[in-house]
Amino acid sequence: MGEGIGNGVSIDVRSAEESLSYARELVPMALVKAREVKGFLSRWKMINGLCKEQLQAVSMTIKEAIELADLRLKEKYAGKLKMQSDLDALLGKLDLNLRDVRLLIKTGVLGEATLPELETAGRCRIKKLFARLQIGHLEEKHKAVDTFVEVMKEDEKSVLSVIGQSNVAALTVTIICSIAESGSCKSWLVSEGFLPPLIRLVESGSTVGKEKATISLQRLSMNEETARAIVGHGGVRPLIEICQIGDSVLQTAAASTLKNISAVPEVRQILADEGIIKVMINLLDCGILLGSKEHAAECLQNLTASNENLRRSVISENGIRSLLVYLDGPLPQEPAVAALRNLVSLVSTDVLMSHDFLPRLVYVLKSGSLGAQQAAASTICRVCTSSEMKKLVGESGCITLLVRMLEAKSNSAREVAAQALSSLVTVSHNCREFKKDDETVPNLVQLLDPSPQNTAKKYAVSCVSSLSSSKKCKKLMISYGSIGYLKKLSEMETPGAKKLLERLERGKLRSLFVRK
Repeated sequence: MGEGIGNGVSIDVRSAEESLSYARELVPMALVKAREVKGFLSRWKMINGLCKEQLQAVSMTIKEAIELADLRLKEKYAGKLKMQSDLDALLGKLDLNLRDVRLLIKTGVLGEATLPELETAGRCRIKKLFARLQIGHLEEKHKAVDTFVEVMKEDEKSVLSVIGQSNVAALTVTIICSIAESGSCKSWLVSEGFLPPLIRLVESGSTVGKEKATISLQRLSMNEETARAIVGHGGVRPLIEICQIGDSVLQTAAASTLKNISAVPEVRQILADEGIIKVMINLLDCGILLGSKEHAAECLQNLTASNENLRRSVISENGIRSLLVYLDGPLPQEPAVAALRNLVSLVSTDVLMSHDFLPRLVYVLKSGSLGAQQAAASTICRVCTSSEMKKLVGESGCITLLVRMLEAKSNSAREVAAQALSSLVTVSHNCREFKKDDETVPNLVQLLDPSPQNTAKKYAVSCVSSLSSSKKCKKLMISYGSIGYLKKLSEMETPGAKKLLERLERGKLRSLFVRK
């Protein structure tokens, strides 16, 4: 579709003037398409507003907007969730394009394309260096820092002249951000006292300064000591404020920083006192980019890991509902499910059922990442404290999915699936469902392996025991080699192994007499 738009010239070889003209041709087309679309109006309205401000070569992004609109009009999109995800991604791309345009305008680089003027080659080079310090890949930024130092030595007068037209604080923090991104000098930045000025920039700097300072804090907060120091210097409140009112890039960086800080147990109550719980739940509901929502979910996971008061605070702010709704998106990730796992024991069955808890748990077991599936199985272990709840979980369709999970490559995934099943099969209805699955016995017998690496064996013994009253299952167990495994497990004094071995051997002996 992209081939038929524009004059056919490759985007890479166009001059700045041609590219700008090309983008101006595409913007009205994208706006017309966006106005025609009837679904997802709020998202298209945001995209519409961003398109009006486009001044830079955003040709590929705008063509994507046109293509998405066509898919929506022709009803050819692959489901609402997929379209919603694509629109969120498109909004993020447009927002990033606009941010880069603003930076280019600030540094004066666009002056060459929009208002040609006679400038020395040196000044043009310096302007481009300023732009490169703020835009592009990390490697290019590092090269720009090195070149900038060299140019300062050669032509200090021109550099100072251009700096006079730029935002010095933003430029300085851009260089600091590049150093923080490199990873090798993080401790040096902290020891040299850069944290307080970075926090001040987050609080009251220019747009560019805020953004770069927040990204720097995001990198630096990965270190536990630095995370504590950010809290000590009063960095939490301005970061929370950005999560409430910042643009997409700022919001995501601030949420990531707070997520890093929340990994430190002793500062979690301080974060809660600053109002982080309500803000993170709001981000889950209304975050601009998917990344900010992911960081919010992980922050809530950290906050609810060990503190019951914080768990109750999340529940009182309707956090259960927000976490479950967030799981409706494509490829659910682990943090949101893990946060739910931390909360379910404090919530009644009726409340969970009112939020479609079990259908969403089934969806995670079917479509989530492996980490999310593990967290879902672990959540089942936490929530199954009564026969009633175990029966509801069994009726929801979880058993077959957990049996498939016994085949996972990850030992921890197999273990938690076996643990969940060992709890569920204590209810007769679930045990009948368990026996129906042809993969149940072979998968469980494999988990009787006595090797130290197999941490699922004690749960496998429990599950196999629940099936041993069935003649059909018993024969299958013996044929798959369970007796050999159980002999070794009995020697290791694994709970239940000796009793199960005796039961299977009695059945084997009886079948021999019957044959004779």
